[in-house]
Amino acid sequence: MRHNKKFNHLGRTASHRHAMLSNMACSLIKHKRITTTVAKAKALKKFVEPLITRSKDDTTNSRRVVFSYLQDKYVVTELFKEISVKVADRPGGYTRIIKTGHRLGDNAEMCFIELVDYNENMAKTATKKTTRTRRSKKSASAATAEAPVAEATATEAQTTEEAPKAE
Repeated sequence: MRHNKKFNHLGRTASHRHAMLSNMACSLIKHKRITTTVAKAKALKKFVEPLITRSKDDTTNSRRVVFSYLQDKYVVTELFKEISVKVADRPGGYTRIIKTGHRLGDNAEMCFIELVDYNENMAKTATKKTTRTRRSKKSASAATAEAPVAEATATEAQTTEEAPKAE
């Protein structure tokens, strides 16, 4: 029976799993986005989000606790200096998993896992939603077609007027 066994062991021993998650967390913090399998991404999400939450409080104790998980002082510095500042007002959900399809060799489900605040393409931007009707589309295309013709005739008229003055 599997009572009270809630996390995915990923087919690894405890020490191998901890080392792999630590390494993946360091890569995610350095590069802000990594490609991996969906199972590893879900395990990494549970591993790295508490560390990001702890990085909001920049104390010696929280730095030591995070270092005990990551074992890389440059990554810990980046986490506390850059990432914690950017996610300071976010109450949680620091990572995003985007599925990309299946891997060619073994058909494993692949995905991106990324830090939410570092993807400019997915950031909310104020886009003006316009509704198009057949009428407005025709009038807009007709207006744009007439404008270059009017400009061309105006420039031709100016050049013909300037030519006699030059002689």
